[in-house]
Amino acid sequence: MAETNIQAEPTYRQANINDAAEISSVITEVVKEPDPVAFERALSPDEVRTWLSRMGGEGGAFLAIIDGKVVGFAALDYNTFEPDTVVLGVWLLPETRRKGIGTSLAEYALGFARDKGYTRIRGRLPQDNETALAFLSSIGALVPIYNPEARFELPLV
Repeated sequence: MAETNIQAEPTYRQANINDAAEISSVITEVVKEPDPVAFERALSPDEVRTWLSRMGGEGGAFLAIIDGKVVGFAALDYNTFEPDTVVLGVWLLPETRRKGIGTSLAEYALGFARDKGYTRIRGRLPQDNETALAFLSSIGALVPIYNPEARFELPLV
């Protein structure tokens, strides 16, 4: 894997179908880690395209890009059982973590959620993931923890 110049300033934008291969690449790296959140296996670019298409305009994926390379993404997947709620996930390549990129990416996605009129964000993370808990606290999430997995809910106001 090519090194990413993490000194460069990241840019953020909403993903589209043409970004499926880059998102697939990030997922492939993330699922190699212990307890990956939301993904049980790598997704092919075609599977990512299907996922993005299913979200349509109600949800979305958002990219963090450094020097033209996608280094992470956030996803807001709408919850059809609760029309005011979306599920948030944020995934970054390991070398880009703890640099504020995930927080900026989440804030970008949350802006989209507010613009769409969502009032709650939900998500989950592996048990005992202190790094993720600190990240969620930095974006204002309320994190009630219960076993066997942790869930969070962030009211949007």
